Amino acid sequence: MPDSRKPATVAVHAGRPERGPDQPLNVPITMASTYGAGGDVEYGRYGNPTWAAFEDALGALEGGRCLSFGSGMGAVTTVLDLVGQDGIVVAPRHSYTGTLLQLADLEMRGRIRTRLVDITDTAAVAAACDDAALVWFESPTNPALEIADIAAITEAAHAEGARVVVDNTFATPVIQRPIEQGVDIVLHSATKYIAGHSDALMGAIVTADDELYAVLKGRRDLLGTTPGTLEAYLALRGLRTLHLRVERAQANATELARRLDGHPALSEVRYPGFGGIISIVLADGADAADRLPERLRTWLYATSLGGVESTYERRRRWNAEPDTIPAGLVRLSVGIEDVEDLWADLAQALA
Repeated sequence: MPDSRKPATVAVHAGRPERGPDQPLNVPITMASTYGAGGDVEYGRYGNPTWAAFEDALGALEGGRCLSFGSGMGAVTTVLDLVGQDGIVVAPRHSYTGTLLQLADLEMRGRIRTRLVDITDTAAVAAACDDAALVWFESPTNPALEIADIAAITEAAHAEGARVVVDNTFATPVIQRPIEQGVDIVLHSATKYIAGHSDALMGAIVTADDELYAVLKGRRDLLGTTPGTLEAYLALRGLRTLHLRVERAQANATELARRLDGHPALSEVRYPGFGGIISIVLADGADAADRLPERLRTWLYATSLGGVESTYERRRRWNAEPDTIPAGLVRLSVGIEDVEDLWADLAQALA
């Protein structure tokens, strides 16, 4: 039965043990690889009570049933395994580099065919859905922060018989719930905002289709892309404050984007109007961006995002990043610090 409570309440209460005298409020860490035969789990690759609590909570937040994975890429690999031999996958030209690399690797080995599109051109995306098996996109995209018309693209994909996957890592279910717009699978790098403290590597997928859930669980069981028990515990603990962290990060990002707009050191500021990610393009290009680690003290130079701390990275330092991303683009993951401290550090570094 769907949970009708608000996301903030669901984040705090979903995935709890049954209530009763002397019952713990949190599901404990179950360190077991083997279970007594005859039950629902039997073996550690098929399930774990600590995973199940996390999956119950994130599934309730996204409006479906959740499966957790050892990493976001473990989730990506499992979903792409649904595509048959020589199947067509439609994806944005600007996406997480791990996803683009996985698509390129599968195409190079003759497993799939990929059609990369400008996800903001809904008509072009719809045309690319012809004979596609899977339509995969992010909104906002990483790191270009482009916005897709989720409902329109999903309708076009379904009309061609394709399944739709939306990577909701940047927005989180606090901001958008793609399943409500007809999407088949929602994917998360739970390492990022879901866990939220840069201490747990984990991935997740959510679907409202019971048959699809069973297929995906079967693939996870067979591939062994399962999470660690401690990581699941940490991710669930982080999830409890997701709404507060996202609200604070978004408020900080909105204010920083306002102050950065028109800054003489920048040629462009990209912010979709929600979430905690801003991309800035330095007017003096890659060299100026590469000097930021010498100047920033509060902001941390790191490739990940979505934690309580503010981080930044020039994305084109990675060879796999598309050359359509400006060389001087720096992705800012805005944390929950005091916005005045974040601004003071940025302003002196850009001056």
